Amino acid sequence: MEWPLAGDERTDVIPRRWARYYLENAPSLVWLIFANVAGVFVGVFFYLETLPEVETLAWPLYMDSPVATLLMALALATLLPNLGRRLDAAPANLVLAYLHTIAFVWLVETGLWTALALNLHVGLYFPDLWRYFGVLVTHVLFVPEAYLLPHFGRTTPGALGLALALALVNDVLDYGFGLHPPLRYEPGLVLIAGSVATSLLAVGLAAHAFGRLPADRGG
Repeated sequence: MEWPLAGDERTDVIPRRWARYYLENAPSLVWLIFANVAGVFVGVFFYLETLPEVETLAWPLYMDSPVATLLMALALATLLPNLGRRLDAAPANLVLAYLHTIAFVWLVETGLWTALALNLHVGLYFPDLWRYFGVLVTHVLFVPEAYLLPHFGRTTPGALGLALALALVNDVLDYGFGLHPPLRYEPGLVLIAGSVATSLLAVGLAAHAFGRLPADRGG
């Protein structure tokens, strides 16, 4: 079944007019891409102190926030060839469906997980201006930013399934192999259960938010 895009007879978290303003105009689209690329470098800086303790090949699995913003930058960059046209004319194919779905899930899961992790032991972070407020606000903003994607992207059952598998594997690596982001406390059962819940929720939100890729385009 082909579901409509966000804004097409559907309830939007981000209003269609806002999405069109930011995604159809070159200055705002380029600014959004730049902001996400900058977020990659800021995120990597946050991890620098602990990177030597992690195998180099595992860095992409360890640095959740930089990976999320990199995926978003790539997803937004797919709109560059569409500048000058409406979002409805944005390209849609199977590869893009996987990219947009995984980017959405990674942004939402990372944003929700960060809010959970900081507030489980809030006294260890609050009222640190950057380590609490700065990290919390920037990561919570991942969630509304992710909701720009359904305004031009689509998904498939396969994309949703892969996103779910990747999110759950990431949870296993985080807590089974110690690849979770740096914390000021040892993660316990509450955080582990919460992480799995945020992964499931992120995929569920993606399934609800995205239209479906038509079958004739590989869906």
